Amino acid sequence: MEYIIEMLNIRKEFPGIVANDNITLQVKPGEIHALLGENGAGKSTLMSVLFGLYKPEAGEIRVRGKRVNITDPNVANALGIGMVHQHFKLVHNFTVTENIILGQEPTERGRINIKKAAKDIKKLSETYGLEVDPYAIIEDITVGMQQRVEILKMLYRNAEILIFDEPTAALTPQEIAELMEIMRRLVEEGKSIILITHKLKEIKEVADRCTIIRRGKYIDTVDVATTSEEKLASLMVGREVSFKVEKDKAKPRENVLRISDLVVRDSRGLKAVDGLNLEINAGEILGIAGVDGNGQTELLEAISGLRKVEEGKIELLGKDITNMHVRNRTETGIGHIPQDRHKHGLVLDFKLSENLILQTYYKEPYSKNGLLNDAAINEKAQELIDEFDVRSGQGINTMTRAMSGGNQQKAIIAREVDRSPALLIAGQPTRGLDVGAIEFIHKKLIEERDKGRAVLLVSLELDEIMNVSDRIAVIFEGKIVGIVEAEKATERQLGLMMAGSTHDKEEGDM
Repeated sequence: MEYIIEMLNIRKEFPGIVANDNITLQVKPGEIHALLGENGAGKSTLMSVLFGLYKPEAGEIRVRGKRVNITDPNVANALGIGMVHQHFKLVHNFTVTENIILGQEPTERGRINIKKAAKDIKKLSETYGLEVDPYAIIEDITVGMQQRVEILKMLYRNAEILIFDEPTAALTPQEIAELMEIMRRLVEEGKSIILITHKLKEIKEVADRCTIIRRGKYIDTVDVATTSEEKLASLMVGREVSFKVEKDKAKPRENVLRISDLVVRDSRGLKAVDGLNLEINAGEILGIAGVDGNGQTELLEAISGLRKVEEGKIELLGKDITNMHVRNRTETGIGHIPQDRHKHGLVLDFKLSENLILQTYYKEPYSKNGLLNDAAINEKAQELIDEFDVRSGQGINTMTRAMSGGNQQKAIIAREVDRSPALLIAGQPTRGLDVGAIEFIHKKLIEERDKGRAVLLVSLELDEIMNVSDRIAVIFEGKIVGIVEAEKATERQLGLMMAGSTHDKEEGDM
């Protein structure tokens, strides 16, 4: 069998960790080949070896049957290999065209011919159904559009083998469906795709074959059509995984958070939250469902103190916190798992141990008379790492930037849940996590609820909202359009409400 890509017995080490331990991956021409594994299993590392970002300690790579030495991404490009990274590599104040041609600028008499490039890109985008405006500025377009720019960047360089690293992590459900369609079209046009993911639904939908790696080791390569999601999950995690969240009926108690007539503006000065009212009680999980961009982000930032409130009132445990400083809110009883882990959740150039005490470093035993107590900090950090299974190369001393996205997320959740605040705001808490970690986080949220805490869950995954919440509030254009009991809610009913229809709410749901 002639494979287009063969990675044979690849070994890659970092200080304190073997990221790839004798892994073999063989991709057939014209297939979508999924690479499945938990957070930190070594998937991105393996693909970074293929793309020339890392040099392996052992093993060989063959492209179209020939042994190759990929020393850097330019060599990979020349071999027809392109990669869309999980965190896009785009220049934000450049146009779409300028980003795509960067490093490959077409020149005439020593000048860059932008017009010609834009025309070529327009043609290329139409061929593959990747509609983008060649003259749009990157920071003005959606995440889904930015991803299309990354794909066009590969196609512009004539890539035949396309690597997608966790491509749906930041996309809305609709953008995910569009991306799946784009992948199918790319394969029809003769491309081969390697898809790094831990989302089983997506693998079942588009992949032909799937290679599973666990803790840096090769486990198996299976045919997707004949392998169930449950089987894929247990191969990935190494044990049975439950997809259903086990929980007793909620026993709501006193009011914890009350929001009245809230108005908040977005970064462009438009009303993102528009006269919103909401209440959440101790001992319940209230899920907020909505299509991305309907005010969820601004609502969470207003409650946690990251964004100014224009009108209305926010009360926590009967106290008016509308204009309170962030630290005072935290001390009044708010924990916050932010939607953007890099921007608001972590200091990437701090060690893992330092990130784990960001909310408490100024208190005893972590500091005294303004001096940090390393022994107490390290002991606490180790305890959280063990409890939440946060994996990293050098334990508490790992630079947070060097950790996988999923393990960065687990670190934030460990820090916030450990304080057991009266109100836990969970903004897309399982984004970028694998099934085993998702199961664990859901359990933790329910434990908090059962301790009598209030949990406010915002997620773009409707399954997660329906599975974990006790009540579901649907947000549309900055307002809550209805609240339904989770056990009675149907996907159709919620979908209609998310699109702004109020006709499908049951009587008495409000």
